[in-house]
This record gives sequence, structure tokens and C-alpha cells, in this order.
Amino acid sequence: MTEQFAYQSDTTISPSRAPYAVTPSDTVELPFIPKGVYVGSGGDVVLRGVGGASDVTYRNLPDASYIAVRVQFVRATGTTAANIVAEA
Repeated sequence: MTEQFAYQSDTTISPSRAPYAVTPSDTVELPFIPKGVYVGSGGDVVLRGVGGASDVTYRNLPDASYIAVRVQFVRATGTTAANIVAEA
């Protein structure tokens, strides 16, 4: 298959090239810093952004939400949302 965008740079506003499922953890960083996070089943998401000094909670997210933040951690404690996908 021909990749028509192969010679364009991958930026934070370009589509995701390698999305991956997120397993929330209180101690393990995400394997790759994503462009943002998709939340399939709503609830709360506790995360720490890249360079952040503390965690923040995105509360009461509806199903099929998108959080436009570059994330280092998605914490297990306090996260009630599910089916989370990192957009790398």
C-alpha cells in the first residue's frame, strides 16, 4: 500500500499514526507520549501532563471524549473511565 503522507512530518496536529490502548497505572509511565487521549467509556480520568508538577482530574467526561493533552501518566487511582486510547 502506498503511504501518501510518508514524506510529511508528524506533528501534534497531524492524525495519529500509532494509537495504543492505555492501562491506567499509578506508577508506570505511558510507553510513548501521545498527542492526546480518547476516552471510549466516560467517567473521570486522572493524569499528569508532560512537564506537569501534579496530577489533574478530568471529571464527568462523556463517552467518546477526547482530551487534547500530552500525557505522561494515566493514573489508576481515581480513574473511572474505560476504553482509553492514546493517540500517538
